[in-house]
Amino acid sequence: MLSFILPAHDEARLLPQTLAVLKTAASELAIAHEIIVVDDASTDATASVAHAAGVQVLPIQARHIAAARNAGAAHARGTHLCFIDADTHVDAGILRAALQAMEDGAAGGGARVRLQGPVAWHARLGEPLLGGLLRLARIAPGCFLFCTRQAFEQVGGFDARLYAGEDVVISRALARQGRFVLLRGVVWTSPRKLQTFSAWEHVKLLLALARHGRGLLHSRERLDFWYGARRGHEAGKRPPG
Repeated sequence: MLSFILPAHDEARLLPQTLAVLKTAASELAIAHEIIVVDDASTDATASVAHAAGVQVLPIQARHIAAARNAGAAHARGTHLCFIDADTHVDAGILRAALQAMEDGAAGGGARVRLQGPVAWHARLGEPLLGGLLRLARIAPGCFLFCTRQAFEQVGGFDARLYAGEDVVISRALARQGRFVLLRGVVWTSPRKLQTFSAWEHVKLLLALARHGRGLLHSRERLDFWYGARRGHEAGKRPPG
């Protein structure tokens, strides 16, 4: 059994297409699987959208990405776990490669990430640079991360003390349990953070991380980049310009 776990907070706008793409890919694999949407304190129709798609819905009230992923894993029945963000599209090829890696003994891994649709030229140029840095650091972006249940339980799941950066920590923890694979295939994710936060806001976040280090990641209130109110394009409105 392969368990897909999708944490979701107010994702009614993007979730339908994500689930449609995932269900198509999973069907092509022709293996036993389940899809679990962890509805984390949503105020929109996230749960209704997931129910309409015929997938499992696990409601929680944590407003915490690590806790949502852990809750989904605890609910799942699979021997293999695949964590996918609600704005990320994966195809059968990348799922097949992930399963093969685990069957060949890998504890877990991830894939290269590309941004969906048109984005600014500097963002498109930065994709391979950031991707290369993550590969060098052996880190799987949280939008697509897979692992065996055994390895997940051995590392204690995602670090619930963190409100961001939990994907970095679990990548390193899984690598200590066994081989950690970064697949050559690509998953496609939304560029909404680039569309809803200015370049200066990105810089301020980097400066805050440089100043406060990992301690910044222990406070939800200081991480509006992940937990602030949706705005602009991310809330379904057209971006300015």
